[in-house]
Amino acid sequence: MTPQQIVDYKRSWMPGHVVTLHSDLTSYGKDWCKEQCEKQEWHFRSYTDNYQHTFMFENIKTAQNFEVEFEPYTNQRMP
Repeated sequence: MTPQQIVDYKRSWMPGHVVTLHSDLTSYGKDWCKEQCEKQEWHFRSYTDNYQHTFMFENIKTAQNFEVEFEPYTNQRMP
């Protein structure tokens, strides 16, 4: 996929399944996503709350796996 196609595809499913993660674990969260997902299957927004970042996933199973991996540093909110 081209970068433009990735952006367009993400817009079609976002916000998807949202999981928040403590800001201290940002690099670990991004590394996990890069290993477990394709670029178009996840999105990251920084500092969506105090000491908190938001990861968005297209697939609910991926969001659940992410939450289990980083529990208790997550707070999952399903749309």
